[in-house]
Amino acid sequence: MKKIYIAAYHQSKFGKLMDMSVPDIIKNAAVETCASIKVDPSVVDVGSVGAVCNIALNHQALLSGLLAQVPGLAGKPIESVENACATGGQAVLSNAYKMLLGQGDVGLAVGFEKMRDPEGKMDGKLIGEVLGYSSHPDERPGKVFVFPHLFAEVMAEYMKTHGVAEEDLARIAVIEYGNAKYNPYAQMQKVQITLEQAMKIEGINRYVVEGLPLKTYDCSQISDGYAGMIIATDEGLRKLGVAKADCVELAGWGQATDALKKEGRDVLRPVGAFAAMNKAYAMAGVTPSDVGVAEVHDCFTVMGAIGAEVLGKAPYGKGAAYWRDGHASVGGACPINTSGGLIAKGHPIGATGIAMIGWCAWQLLGRVPAELQVQNAKVAATFNIGGPICASVCTVLKPTV
Repeated sequence: MKKIYIAAYHQSKFGKLMDMSVPDIIKNAAVETCASIKVDPSVVDVGSVGAVCNIALNHQALLSGLLAQVPGLAGKPIESVENACATGGQAVLSNAYKMLLGQGDVGLAVGFEKMRDPEGKMDGKLIGEVLGYSSHPDERPGKVFVFPHLFAEVMAEYMKTHGVAEEDLARIAVIEYGNAKYNPYAQMQKVQITLEQAMKIEGINRYVVEGLPLKTYDCSQISDGYAGMIIATDEGLRKLGVAKADCVELAGWGQATDALKKEGRDVLRPVGAFAAMNKAYAMAGVTPSDVGVAEVHDCFTVMGAIGAEVLGKAPYGKGAAYWRDGHASVGGACPINTSGGLIAKGHPIGATGIAMIGWCAWQLLGRVPAELQVQNAKVAATFNIGGPICASVCTVLKPTV
């Protein structure tokens, strides 16, 4: 099988895109990503673009046509991708599959979300409703904000099953806000919280669902933002004029989907998530012990804990302890979410999976800020989910030298 490399990664700062239109977002993501390695978009052979809330919030469909509108991209095999919050990761894999089928040697994946109005304000009730469309209709009634409610239930189940305290999960948010301080692309870069603040119910920090443990600081952000990634074969790197030493290898990946309905399945041990991660490891020829840095889909703090378990860095039920004991912190055994994660870096849904892979590539290339740089990491891994731990996209990256 041909090797696939990450030749370029680019992203906006996450948070607010103000009055930037959807066509301009897609154009900027494509043009800026290509400009980061000084190539024209016309060198791209295949492409994909993904967003999740776009039709409902921005009344725009057929995003592939907007990507094809970028000079040089017309007439290429480009498709729109949607797999809930796993959309970004799926967009990258979509290009890889086409390239392995011989449809080209250079692929461009673009992901974005525009969730705020031109003044940067958000309609929380509308966004909650739109996000809820990625849940099973039988599990929506009685839930004002569907996904916070569903994951509050997951959090409560995790705590009860494994004897985990709220404080143990709150530490994950504190660590991630601390990382975001040094990430210039992070939405919450200028916000810092202590464990006491993460636990105290006052100001913006409150229990999101009455009777359940999820608090405001346990939640990811409502974010605008975009990200772009160019992947290439060996021949593609020659076309791009990019040295292999300036790339990382997309050495393994896996994608799997569990039933959408949360009820009736073991969400603490999601079959699809573990299958996708293990497939990615097998494809890359590595084991969890080889992984030195990772990004996981912490839409809520409990997923930071479960993510450590899916990675294989922590045994079942010990993910929260992995964070609590410092193993996931910069300088720990395997730092996780050094970017700040979805909780503090931000979560522009269609861009999230691309951003996770891109940040890990930067880690392996030594391109992240010094305060966040993991030393001597030889393998990186990502775990991107959609829905109530339903769609899973996992990747493994390796240096080329």
